[in-house]
Amino acid sequence: MGQGAYIFGCEGLRLKSDEKDFFKEAQPWGFILFARNVDTPDQLLQLCRDLRHSVGRDAPILIDQEGGRVERMRAPHWRQWLPPIDQVRLAGTGAARSMWLRYCLIASELQAVGIDCNCAPLADIATHETHAILANRCYGDGALAVTKIAREVADGMLFAGVLPVLKHMPGQGRAVSDSHDDLPVVGTSATELKATDFAVFAGLADLPMAMTNHIVYSALDDKPVTHSKQLISLIREQIEFQGLLMTDDISMQALQGTVAERSERALQAGCDIVLHCNGFLSEMQAIAQACGNMNSRAQDRAETALSLRSGCQDVDIPALETELADILGGSPYV
Repeated sequence: MGQGAYIFGCEGLRLKSDEKDFFKEAQPWGFILFARNVDTPDQLLQLCRDLRHSVGRDAPILIDQEGGRVERMRAPHWRQWLPPIDQVRLAGTGAARSMWLRYCLIASELQAVGIDCNCAPLADIATHETHAILANRCYGDGALAVTKIAREVADGMLFAGVLPVLKHMPGQGRAVSDSHDDLPVVGTSATELKATDFAVFAGLADLPMAMTNHIVYSALDDKPVTHSKQLISLIREQIEFQGLLMTDDISMQALQGTVAERSERALQAGCDIVLHCNGFLSEMQAIAQACGNMNSRAQDRAETALSLRSGCQDVDIPALETELADILGGSPYV
């Protein structure tokens, strides 16, 4: 049976019978979880098992567990972290190592509940105009520093057996509006973008998976990246990313049309797979009908990515926590 060119969520803490039936038929490539799906470790582990059982295979399960404002798993069962930019600043010259430790610890928590993909690192360069929804999630304001730290974030997760999803390709830091609500338009020249925002992603192009953004770069195209053949070609040819390319959440209001129309345009532009996050069954049904199965090239990229899943590593949690606290001069948790 083919695998659908989409990643879906579910509505609540437990999988409902109509969701099970739909997932069995639609065969999404993977799943994504949000705070609405998270209560306790035992509940979350069972939900992951049920999701995989619904499709009859070891499907990847994604989450956004950046730490700081974007963390779906929170206290009292899991660590709560400083915003990434605050940890980077606090760590000073030890920033890169501190972020490796942070994301190794995060990945260990994910592994324990059955989650094997984390939507990080965030490789967007912060500017003084970066929208507040993104600003404190960034790692810095220079291409070299962000590339170095993002690499450590990815490596820390891979060490603990969790696949990274690089975002938001090819750079969202210049957006001054929130793509959840509006379509950001960036007027920066192609030359400057190549030397800054795009350069970070070029330095991380070997990572197995990445996520597009819903931004218009007006110097390059009048369509948002997710729907732009020109920008997807730039990602593949100039940035040289050859991994699995998924959309950011297709239900964001930066995009026009129905979710089915948005999904079709994304695949036509060259995205490998559509990410749909809100768990609304009627929308998922429409997307599944519009998209169908992954093409052979996308399937090859997906299999290459999943081949890097290594399972839970023997991670010395106390030693990592001690080293991180030493770098930061105190606890990294809030």
